Amino acid sequence: MAPKNILVLCTGNSCRSQLLHGYLQQLLGEKAHVYSAGVEVHGLNPRAVRVMAEDGVDISQHTSNHMEEYAQVPFDYVLTVCDHANEVCPVFPSSAQKLHHNFPDPAKATGSEEDIMQQFRRVRDQVKQYAQEFVATNF
Repeated sequence: MAPKNILVLCTGNSCRSQLLHGYLQQLLGEKAHVYSAGVEVHGLNPRAVRVMAEDGVDISQHTSNHMEEYAQVPFDYVLTVCDHANEVCPVFPSSAQKLHHNFPDPAKATGSEEDIMQQFRRVRDQVKQYAQEFVATNF
């Protein structure tokens, strides 16, 4: 069976979409080609890289991409992970199944470095659970 193409979309492709991209890649391996992109490009958030490394997933080589870069890819799934991306998500010319889940943006966390990292960990754990449920349901 050919691998499925999955696109994870959020506003800036710096945190939430990168977390989900990392988990889906780890969980699905050869069963899917996972891409992530933003409706804008904010760069890869170093705290996202750190919290994923804490859980044994290396996303340090990921890049922050704009969704237009993947306009020609025939996606099977388009997963939006924030309301903004869901609202402005373009219509992909494919039969992609579109799924939406709004995760809090850890990049907006305030307080001490430890407070901010705790928020990143909370969101990471929510994203991990979502990834596991998505894989269990669709693969």
